[in-house]
Amino acid sequence: MSQSVLLTIARRSIEEVLQAENIIDRNELLEQYPVLTQPIATQVNLYLGDELRGSAKSVSAERSLLEDIIRNAKIAAFQDNRFSPLVTSEYLRTSVELILFSAEGPLSHKDAPILPE
Repeated sequence: MSQSVLLTIARRSIEEVLQAENIIDRNELLEQYPVLTQPIATQVNLYLGDELRGSAKSVSAERSLLEDIIRNAKIAAFQDNRFSPLVTSEYLRTSVELILFSAEGPLSHKDAPILPE
């Protein structure tokens, strides 16, 4: 499974809230990528330019990788007490960093904003 799939899950999680509709097909993702059922802790960081815009981290692997990414993306975007909830105009300029806490150590992946600065 590529890092782009995981970053897409994080982005779609935020879009679900912004668009007020369910757009993630969990069953299809789990069928295509069985590794998403594994309990893996994650951290999602959102950046506007070089500035942190939201963050959420799991302290232990209590949920499946899929559910942990979805949960942390939504918390980072809308429930990080240090920031106001993310709005669409910010989301489009936000880059997403996803960190997986695996047995081999942390693995970090980051994407680019949808719209350039």
